[in-house]
Amino acid sequence: MFRNLGSVVNTADLVVKQFAAHIADEFHEFASGGKVRVTPSNALSCHHILSTQHSRFVYTEHLRIPVGVGFLHVERTGRGGPPVILLHGYGTCTFLWRAIAPRLADAGYSAVGLDLLGYGESDRPANASYAMALQAEYIARVLSALRLSEAAIVGQDVGGLVGLLLAAQRPSRVRQVALLSPPDIDDLPGPDIRALQLATARVALSSNALFGALPLLEPFLLSAVSEPEHMPDRLVGRYLAPFVGRDGVAQLLWLASAIELSDEELDMLAQVQAPVTLVRGERDQTSHAPGLLRLEARLSGTVSTTVTIADAGRLIGEDQPDALATALLAWLERKPVSVPFVTM
Repeated sequence: MFRNLGSVVNTADLVVKQFAAHIADEFHEFASGGKVRVTPSNALSCHHILSTQHSRFVYTEHLRIPVGVGFLHVERTGRGGPPVILLHGYGTCTFLWRAIAPRLADAGYSAVGLDLLGYGESDRPANASYAMALQAEYIARVLSALRLSEAAIVGQDVGGLVGLLLAAQRPSRVRQVALLSPPDIDDLPGPDIRALQLATARVALSSNALFGALPLLEPFLLSAVSEPEHMPDRLVGRYLAPFVGRDGVAQLLWLASAIELSDEELDMLAQVQAPVTLVRGERDQTSHAPGLLRLEARLSGTVSTTVTIADAGRLIGEDQPDALATALLAWLERKPVSVPFVTM
């Protein structure tokens, strides 16, 4: 928990100022043909890769790509290699992949992280739908804008379901799918998100209007990691930043209300042809065996394996980023995963 209001204000205020400055300075010129919007001077950020073998820098392009109802924020790390689309889940953003994307790029892949519509630095149009099937369509438009004929998809919780719908709708565009901590499709939006929704009335009476989303989002994020130190105040502040302001709570709840699958969309999962790998954290209480079995049944035999990563909760990328990167590289190269993982 944040220790006091001063900590809340100082931490979140700093993050919000940096976040606002980033948006204000970025994305002011269209690239050729108006397909992708980039910043000529600030389109690159730098990730320092450290390993026992070498140390080098990997650069990330920051793009704004139109998808019809607005623009999606896209971060591309590495170019020319096989593309890997990284989809965050509820309450997070592409910042979740900050330790994963450079590792993938370092291995020769093009890691493309994006903020789903309504999340992170992507647009949040008032009259747009954030339904998961439409989120999948928006991602297909990003693939077209980037001229990617096909890609591997990595999706965190809800982002994984969006990736499955993309694989069902556009089977030729998806090479393989990795679902990280997939939710129970028969219990959407899931117990943690329902707890966040139910807490709204209680926290509304005691919350600061500017940081009203904090008492909702902070316990949700803390419950997603195996150890509290893996979700420190500054990291909570970073994930909170897109929801700071008087409409932050409403936006958080509006996105939660969109986490559902119709009977037609559930049936659509049987059309997924790409091989699917399930990845869960050993301490994740939301991706449980019955839910995984129900998902496997819907996928009609396309699940190739289930991997459990030790000492990780729902947000494996925050708990065990090195282990997750290693597991994803093995998955991309179709190699067996070794300890400290448990393959089921």
